[in-house]
Parts: sequence; structure tokens; C-alpha cells
Amino acid sequence: MADIAGLTALIEPEANALGLALVRVKMFGGQSDPTLQVMAERPDTRQLTIEDCADLSRRISERLDELEAAGRDPIDHAYRLEVSSPGIDRPLTRLADFADWQGHEARITLAEKIDGRKQYKGDLAGIDGGVITIIDAQGTTHSIAFDRVEDAKLLMTDRLIAATQPLSTEGADKIIEEEV
Repeated sequence: MADIAGLTALIEPEANALGLALVRVKMFGGQSDPTLQVMAERPDTRQLTIEDCADLSRRISERLDELEAAGRDPIDHAYRLEVSSPGIDRPLTRLADFADWQGHEARITLAEKIDGRKQYKGDLAGIDGGVITIIDAQGTTHSIAFDRVEDAKLLMTDRLIAATQPLSTEGADKIIEEEV
């Protein structure tokens, strides 16, 4: 199994060099389809262009190839590299994400149950220190320590769609046909 903290430490400077903020580094797919997933975004727009993805993918590949050539390959088996934007229903991986997306609906899964519950769903109401506040559909406020969160993501809603309009839709309605 790959050392995610070690991979993050290798990848984050590559993202930062391009002016990108690293959102998540994750290995998934098991032995049948191992994939190193890297999510990043532009801090000012929270979006990522295709060119940004390509540039970051090249930088990460070059860095990992250098380590492999030096006999220090951090992933000792074949894998696929996937570089992408976090998307509209993005994972919430940093404490600041919970404040930045305040007012939007999210699902939070805990590493261990609190009061018999492992999952919370509702509107993010902000953070206070290292504690996330979420208000469920019944209006109940729950306070959850960030270090107890195993997984969290925004949920697709009309409100979220309206808040995350693309920077440009130019060309989205055109079909380009090329002979191959």
C-alpha cells in the first residue's frame, strides 16, 4: 500500500509551483486497477482547466520517474495517474473547506460513531477552531471534531450548482468534427 502522506508531500510542491492548491491525494482500485488520484484547484476560482490538469500530471509523472530512476519509487507497482478538479460535489478534505462551503449541504462520515451515529447529512454551518458545525434536516445542530472525520463531501443541490458556475462556457455548444 502506498504511503499517502509521503505522496502528498511529494505532490504538493508540484501543485504549488503551478499556483494550484492540492485538495486530495488518494489511492484506490485495489490490485486490479490501482489508481493514484490527485485533485487540485486554483485557489482563486476553485476550478481547474484541462491545461492545468495536463501540466500537473506531467510534473507529477516527471517527479515520480526521477524517484524511480534513483531507486526510491514511492509506489512499487504499476498504477494509473488521474489528475482532476474536485468537481462540483467535491470532497471536503481540509478544515477550511467546511468554512468555505458554509450554507451548502454535505455528508460527513466519521471514523468512529458519536452517540451511535457514524454519518451526518445537512447544511454546513461553519467551523470554530477544529470543530465543524452541521445542521440536519430536522434543524438539529451537530458539532463534530475535524479529526474524527473519515470522509466528507458536498451534495449536489440547485444551490450548489448556482454557486459553482464555470468561469466560461464559451464553445460548450459547438461540435468540432475532425477527420482522422
